[in-house]
Amino acid sequence: MSVDADGRVRSWTLDPSRPRYVPPAGAVDAHCHVFGPQALHPFAARAKYLPQDAAPDTLFALRDRLGFARNVIVQASCHGTDNAATLDAIACSDGRARGVAVVDPAIDDVGLHALHDGGIRGIRFNFLKRLVDDAPKHRFLDVARRLPAGWHVVVYFEADILAELRAFLDAIPVPLVIDHMGRPDVGQGPDGPDMRAFRMLLDSRPDIHFKATCPDRLDPAGPPWDHFATAVAPLVADYPTRALWGTDWPHPNMQDAMPDDGALVNMIPRIAPTSQLQAAMLVDNPARLYWADDIAS
Repeated sequence: MSVDADGRVRSWTLDPSRPRYVPPAGAVDAHCHVFGPQALHPFAARAKYLPQDAAPDTLFALRDRLGFARNVIVQASCHGTDNAATLDAIACSDGRARGVAVVDPAIDDVGLHALHDGGIRGIRFNFLKRLVDDAPKHRFLDVARRLPAGWHVVVYFEADILAELRAFLDAIPVPLVIDHMGRPDVGQGPDGPDMRAFRMLLDSRPDIHFKATCPDRLDPAGPPWDHFATAVAPLVADYPTRALWGTDWPHPNMQDAMPDDGALVNMIPRIAPTSQLQAAMLVDNPARLYWADDIAS
């Protein structure tokens, strides 16, 4: 673990390997974050963790090192509902980033459209109790009904609460993206109860996407994350137009087991073994969700 003099934690490796796998042209890292810089963007008073700065220039240098073209920057929980750090990162990306915000459900339409102008294309609802104190479903549904055209909702939860969330998820009137597949127990394999329940969710409506991400979080056996590959590859194969992928850099709360980002990229052909699956997961699917206006023009 790396902790600085102010007690701020680093959760990412400073020297990631260069991956063997080369992503296709236009590939998108569709799940990453920025932290701070704290001097410009202080962390929320109720933040559950205090990270070291993980600034946009570091993220974009990693993007280039790993062979990606664009990023989707997801608002980190340590910044609460102040999206300034995410918006600043998008603004300095030369058009190569879009974002997902975390908002106070009371945000007005002017605020939502200002976020749209800043490159935001969705909002995130977090149900991990260790990260957030309050997740008011009725207020979440209210703001979901008022989103700008073309936006979606990202939902983060753990597999053991999927059943109790089903009515809430069914009521969301815009497309959904499920972070990290709802954190299934990949040790159960591709046909285990967690994956079966998640497939039932995907089969319930055609506009649910998922992030085939975070072997470092989900596979307790550790690298090379064989349980993850075995459990997730059939999901990507069966739902090729729904899968997204991302590094999760700078890996919040992973300071005790920092993953090698190059090794994470090398997982891609293990869960998406054909060029068609890779192009869908890395290029086509994120482009529809985050750069639809570019496609239309």
